[in-house]
Amino acid sequence: MKEFIIKIVSVFVVLITISCGEDTIDVEGLGSVKGSVVRIGTNEPLENVKISTNPGSSTVFTNAEGTYVLENIPSGEYSLSAQREDLLAVFEGITVIADRELEVVFEMDIETAGNRPPTAATLVAPVDNAENLPIDVELIWTASDPDDDTLTYTVSLRNDENTTVERFENITDTTFTLSGLSYGVKYFWDVATSDDINSPVNSTTFAFETDTPPDNRIVFTRLIDGNSVIYSANESGATEIALTPTSKNSFRPRRNVNTRKIAFLQSVGSQIHLFTMNEDGSQIKQVTSSIGVSGFNLEEIDFAWDDNGGKLLFPNQDKLYTINVDGSGLEELYQTVGGELISEVDKNENTGIIALKTNDSQGYSVRIFTIDESGVEQDVVLSGVMGAAGGIDFSFDGTKLLYTRDVSGSETPPNYRQLDSDLFIYTFGSTNPAVNLSEDKAAGTNDLDARFSPNEASIIFVNTSNDGISVKNIQVVSITDLDVRTTILENAAMPDWE
Repeated sequence: MKEFIIKIVSVFVVLITISCGEDTIDVEGLGSVKGSVVRIGTNEPLENVKISTNPGSSTVFTNAEGTYVLENIPSGEYSLSAQREDLLAVFEGITVIADRELEVVFEMDIETAGNRPPTAATLVAPVDNAENLPIDVELIWTASDPDDDTLTYTVSLRNDENTTVERFENITDTTFTLSGLSYGVKYFWDVATSDDINSPVNSTTFAFETDTPPDNRIVFTRLIDGNSVIYSANESGATEIALTPTSKNSFRPRRNVNTRKIAFLQSVGSQIHLFTMNEDGSQIKQVTSSIGVSGFNLEEIDFAWDDNGGKLLFPNQDKLYTINVDGSGLEELYQTVGGELISEVDKNENTGIIALKTNDSQGYSVRIFTIDESGVEQDVVLSGVMGAAGGIDFSFDGTKLLYTRDVSGSETPPNYRQLDSDLFIYTFGSTNPAVNLSEDKAAGTNDLDARFSPNEASIIFVNTSNDGISVKNIQVVSITDLDVRTTILENAAMPDWE
């Protein structure tokens, strides 16, 4: 009986063992998944895409050919995923069967594939076809994005004067100020809105027109960020307009009433050349090219209009040249006899007489005299005196010549410091030709760069401390009331009043 019971138990154990062995094989049967990942639409293989299952079993990354293999995956139901940072994640339901290999191909799209573009910007101000606007205009618009993406804007600006299109990019606000526009010009503007995902969306186009230029009869210069910038101003100095950019060194402006143009000097590399522009600073054109303007000190160099605005006279070392304003007709008009440098020139259109100021290489041994159009010397205004002099300007009828002179007679090369520069009017043919106009100026100051006012009742000039480094101010004094001086422009130099 005992043996029978043992046999029965042994058979039962064997059956249990066999039964347990069959269940373990069903649960732990292993399969595999292989496949590839490509970009949707192009079938470009995608590398470094993470392939994983949920519930988790194993994780692999696609190779350079975009393929992958997941091995030894327990059989069962899974969610197979393909994920990469710049792509939309893709999920696929799969069934893994023991001892079988399943193949799954993923097609993936860029992460922003579902992103919607922004709306077109709505232009707010200035209103369409606005008129008489200043030359600094604030543009305002509104815009939105359905996905709340960060937006940037590009403003495009055109005008009816030329085909130039200006673009102002990467604007992050819905306002933008246009500065330094030209007077009397019609402008057209639009805004392109970008979410850096979709193609930019363009707005409608608005137009506006700037005001006509003010009648600024005074031109002058001011130092801005190390460069000389030309401005215009009205006669009280209340209205100022910058005419040249701060990126260029532009100086010695001379206005011509007949042509309504301004001629000036500008640095071009290591040389100085003549330029012209409209009274509002537009249409800047270079006049000289092969021969520039040069002398001992560029701060003291001056030139003159000729032929009612059709030509310009300018010095180059010991020679005087004439040139048409379009850059043609360059001609040598005069050369000094002893090699003296020509620093300044002025011409009276009524008489045809030309006034010159010459000096040595240090700016001294000054001589101011006149010649006719053939180069024949006529009158000597100043000669044989110590110290600096300059600022020559004819009266309208040519009977008087305005100039400045350092009456201290100081000569301090190479810094060319002047200690007591006064204004003088020289009357041709007079027994007392030179009259000092600066007897009431402040002690320790210089009067420089003098010019007649348009009606010649007053003089415009620069007054500054004789220390050579203090600020320069433009003043006006009446010829008949020399003790009353009025400062009309501060931090300003090289005036011209036509």
